[in-house]
Amino acid sequence: MFVVPAHGIMFREGKKIMIKKKTNKLFYALAFFCFCLGLGYLLINGIKDNSVYFLHVSEALAKGTENLQEARLFGIVDSKDIEQKEDSLGVNFHLSDPEHSNQKITVNYDGAVPDTFQPGAEVIVEGTMQSTVPVFHAHTLMTKCPSKYKKSNTD
Repeated sequence: MFVVPAHGIMFREGKKIMIKKKTNKLFYALAFFCFCLGLGYLLINGIKDNSVYFLHVSEALAKGTENLQEARLFGIVDSKDIEQKEDSLGVNFHLSDPEHSNQKITVNYDGAVPDTFQPGAEVIVEGTMQSTVPVFHAHTLMTKCPSKYKKSNTD
C-alpha cells in the first residue's frame, strides 16, 4: 500500500483509490471565532482611544472642570491677554464662546503656533482640563483657514 497524503490518493494493489480528507469543522469555527473576537477588540479599543468630546466653550463650562478630561473645544481667540511664551514655543490666551462672548476659558498651549492665529480667529484646541486650576492645557491648536475664494458677480 502506497499513500500520498497531500493529494488524498492511495494506491492498493495497483489501483488508484481516492480517499476523503477529514476536515475539522470545529477547528475552523474556533479559528473564525478567535479572529472575530480579536478584530472586535481592536475596533473597540481604536474607537475608544480616538473619541473625544467636541464642545463649545459654554458647553465645557457647563459640564464642569472635574467632568472634562479629554476634549476638543471650539471658540474664538479673545483679543485681550494673548501671551507669547518667550522661552519656548507656545501661547497662553483666552478662548471665548462664539455665541456667548462673556464665557471664556484660559488656554495654555505648548507647541508651534499657526500663522493664522490672531485675535478674533476661530480655533479648535484639543487637550485636557485640570480640575485644580481652570486652565485648559492644549496639545493641539488648529485655526480655521480664511476663505481665499470669493464668489464673484458676473452680472
